[in-house]
Amino acid sequence: MRPMLATKGTHVPTGDGWSHEVKWDGLRILADTLTDATTARLYSRNGNDVSVAWPELNVSPLGARDHLVDGEVIALNDDGLPDFRVLQDRMHVRNVTSVARLAKDIPATFMVFDLLRLDGRELHGESLAARREMLLGLGLEKSAWQVPASYDDGPMLFDATLQQGLEGIVSKRLDSRYRFGERSPAWLKFAHRHRLSYVVGGWRPQEGSNTRLGAVLVGEPTPAGLLYRGRVGSGIGGKASTLLADLLAPLARADSPFEDEVPRVDALGTHWVEPVVVIDVDTHHTSRRERLRQPSYQGVRPDLRAEDL
Repeated sequence: MRPMLATKGTHVPTGDGWSHEVKWDGLRILADTLTDATTARLYSRNGNDVSVAWPELNVSPLGARDHLVDGEVIALNDDGLPDFRVLQDRMHVRNVTSVARLAKDIPATFMVFDLLRLDGRELHGESLAARREMLLGLGLEKSAWQVPASYDDGPMLFDATLQQGLEGIVSKRLDSRYRFGERSPAWLKFAHRHRLSYVVGGWRPQEGSNTRLGAVLVGEPTPAGLLYRGRVGSGIGGKASTLLADLLAPLARADSPFEDEVPRVDALGTHWVEPVVVIDVDTHHTSRRERLRQPSYQGVRPDLRAEDL
C-alpha cells in the first residue's frame, strides 16, 4: 500500500475544477486503523511500518473507528516553519526510551489531507471533493492530527507560501480519484526551492581526518546508469556526518558506482559505496542534468529508493 503521488507542474492551474494546498516539508505517511484497533499503523511512502518512531501520532483521535488517511508528518524549525531536517533526529530511532524522549523534545504533527476509508467504506474511488468533505467532518482539529486548509486561488497561495518561506503548493483536481502507488497528473506540485533528491555513490573524509565523513558524491539514476552530479559538503557536520557515516559503512565497495567518469579532484581519496542511500540537496541550478552549484545537504530520505528517482 503506497500513496498517490503528484506530478511536477509547469504552471499553477486556475478555475473551479482545482483545489490548492500547502506543500509540507515533511514525511509522507498512510495511517491505517482497523475496527477495534488500539493504535493506527503508520506506513512510509515505501510501505514500511514506522509506527514506533511516532508514538504521539499512532493513537488516532477517532479511537477504534475504522479509517485510512493520507498525510504528512511535520516538525517545526526555530523559525516556526515545517522543516524536513528537523525530523532527521527522529526518523531512524527505534529504541522506545529514546523515541519517547525525542517525541517530547521534537513534537510532530500529522497533517491529514485525504480520507481513503471510513467505517469499512472504501473511498478512494470517490472524488477528492467528496473525500475532503467527509474528512473535514471528522473533527480532528483538537489533536496531533490536523486537516490543513485548501484554497480556490492557486496563484495567490503560491505567492503567499513563497513569502512565508514554505516549500510550495500542490494543486489537485476536485474530481480526481485516489490511485494508490501512482504518480498522477491530477495532482500537480510546485516547489519554491531547487531541492532535489540524489543517490550517494561515495564519501570523502574531512580535511585532516581519515575517518570522519566530510562530503558525499552524488548521482542521478538514468536509463544509462548512475550519472555523476557533484560533491556535497555544505551542511554536513556533527550529527549529519555521524548519521551518514553509519548508513554508508555497510555499503562499501571497491570501485565507483557511477557510469561516467568522476573528476580526479573529486575521486581522489573517495570511499565508494553501493548506490542505495538517497539524500535531499538544495542547489542553485534549475536542471538536474547540470553539475550541482553551491549544493547544500538537507537530509537523508529513508522514504525514497534510488528507483523512485
